[in-house]
Amino acid sequence: MADKTEVEEVYSALEESARLVGAVCVRDKAWPVLDAFGAVVGEDLVVLGVQSGKRNAAELDFSFRVPGEIGNPYPYALEKGFVGETDHPVGTLLSDVGARFPVQEYYVDAGVVGGFKKLYAHFPLALQPLAALTDIPSMPEAVAENAGLFARYGLDKVAMVGVNYRANTMNLYFQFAPDNRPEPGALASMLREMGMPEPTEAVLRYVSAAMRANITLGWDSAHIFRVALAPPPSAGFEPAEIPAPMEPHMERFVREAPFAYEGERVNLIAVKWVPEEQFVEANSYYQLSPMLKKLTRGD
Repeated sequence: MADKTEVEEVYSALEESARLVGAVCVRDKAWPVLDAFGAVVGEDLVVLGVQSGKRNAAELDFSFRVPGEIGNPYPYALEKGFVGETDHPVGTLLSDVGARFPVQEYYVDAGVVGGFKKLYAHFPLALQPLAALTDIPSMPEAVAENAGLFARYGLDKVAMVGVNYRANTMNLYFQFAPDNRPEPGALASMLREMGMPEPTEAVLRYVSAAMRANITLGWDSAHIFRVALAPPPSAGFEPAEIPAPMEPHMERFVREAPFAYEGERVNLIAVKWVPEEQFVEANSYYQLSPMLKKLTRGD
């Protein structure tokens, strides 16, 4: 069972962060997710995020690791009523991934207004070739249909699969080798070929430090819904280093969001694209995983 005191502390951090971005934390939406999945919420990764633009207004997202004893969290989410029974392949994808790959950990994602949204299977120590994913029966055909495009830009090794049960979409998190990250020019070509708006040179240079590319796909067509790129998380925040506009509430959030570790606050600023626009996501880490502590602190 979750430690109620620790869950309450995280919930209080959600309320405080929601106020910073102009959102209202709805207890009936946020608390059940923390209470159901939060057995380790007091000792592992908790990340809060806000996105720019009208489509993302008045919401604060939060993600954290699912306790290991739960295992594949989809049946648990079904039991708790976060998702409903469905014949759609969205309902079997996470289980199919877990049955084929050595998943190291699972994550849950929700909003303080909208509630439960996504589950993730993370396998960073056993990166999978794209071909292994296309063999999964419940995987969208869009993955195979875009395989040639992905290969042209070095998108071959997958570290994580996300499933959005609210939108019936899924995410592939492609891992870049440290010595083989795409150059700005290649990223410009990739985004153009994926049907996304043309970024500025400054934005391209900024995201060329990305360790992963997050691609959103669905089951109804080969259409690529969204692309996201971000440099690794880092301590502190320098607005001048972010070459895309950030709204005032987002800057306030990354400067003032609560955190529960020593030293400077750790943030990650991503740039995202949909066919209609470019926007920014600001993430602030309330708690750090052991891996992130090593990455950002040298522990």
